[in-house]
Amino acid sequence: MSGARLRLLAIMAPLAASALAFLAWSQPWVEVTLTDGRELVAYGDVAAPAVPPLAIAALALVGALALAGPVFRVVLGLLQALLGAGIIASGLLTISDPVQSAAATITTATGVEGLDSVRALVLHAATTGWPAFAIAAGALGVAIGVLTALTASRWPQRTRRFDAVRLAPIDESESAAAPDRQDAWDALSDGDDPTAR
Repeated sequence: MSGARLRLLAIMAPLAASALAFLAWSQPWVEVTLTDGRELVAYGDVAAPAVPPLAIAALALVGALALAGPVFRVVLGLLQALLGAGIIASGLLTISDPVQSAAATITTATGVEGLDSVRALVLHAATTGWPAFAIAAGALGVAIGVLTALTASRWPQRTRRFDAVRLAPIDESESAAAPDRQDAWDALSDGDDPTAR
């Protein structure tokens, strides 16, 4: 794959991964049946509150990645992988303990606080497919972060149109022939038009 395509992939894939993580986060993650027969649904905002900050950080990272040099691309690629791992961890925590992930929703519905007391009220709790969807989005983030870190040196060099640096010494005859800009500004301040000369 060419360097330009790698660069495009490294910039577009985190956008897709973040969008997928936000989509998953906005959906129902845990379905709970209480001992009194009530059925509750805990959405991603309750079950996985860490997903939005991680996804937003990944989006911000894309902007930095587009401007970074080869060394910082490696660092940003590794950071992207860590953010993806955080999204994976959020999904896995919900799958491993759905009652704990839905505890805030149960407390709001029943007024009962404390994880042990909340567990006593739950007859059945199960996750939906959205935590697994978030895990897949996080895995995409990890994969693209590792790919970015490994291929950062193959990206095409950016042109720096405004970063021109003069390495040769200034010729005295050039500087003497060039009009002094400060004198021109001073003349304008005094009311003289330097272009009328």
